[in-house]
Amino acid sequence: MPPLSGSEPLWFYEDLHPGRVFDLGVVEVTETDMLAFAERFDPQWYHLDPELSAKGPFGAVTASGWFTASVFMRAYVDNVLVHAAADASPGVEELRWPAPVYAGDHLAGQVEILDRRPSEARPGLGTLTLAGTLTNTATGRQVLRTRFRGWFAMREETPE
Repeated sequence: MPPLSGSEPLWFYEDLHPGRVFDLGVVEVTETDMLAFAERFDPQWYHLDPELSAKGPFGAVTASGWFTASVFMRAYVDNVLVHAAADASPGVEELRWPAPVYAGDHLAGQVEILDRRPSEARPGLGTLTLAGTLTNTATGRQVLRTRFRGWFAMREETPE
C-alpha cells in the first residue's frame, strides 16, 4: 500500500526495527485551533470558559485531551506514515494526558518502535507496537503518552 503522499514508500515492515525513534518535530498550540476543536468536539467549561477556568484546577483554559491526541496524530502522519507502507491500525493500548496543554505551548513529539512481528490477522503485513509522546518544550513535562499498534506492508511475505 502506498503512503498518503502517493509516492513510493521509503519504509516497509522490514525497515522498521525495535529501538528506532522518529522525531515528530515541534507543534505550537494556537488558541484558535484549541478553542475551535473544543467548541466542536469537547465543549466542556475548562476547555472554553476563561473566567471559570481561571478559578479551576488548571488556572486557565486547557486543551482537550482529544485535541492533544489529534496534534500527535497529525505529527505522526506528517513525519512517519507519509513515508511508510502503512496500513490501518489495529488499536490503541494506552492513551494518557499526564499534564495540561495551554494555548501557546510548544509540543515536541516522538515515536519509538517497541516491538514487531508478522500480523496474524493480515497476511503480508507486519504489526509494530509503538510508543508515542508529546512533551512541552518549556517545562519538559510530558503532556501525552500513548502505546499503539500499526500495520505496515511487507516487501515480501517471509517468516521472522
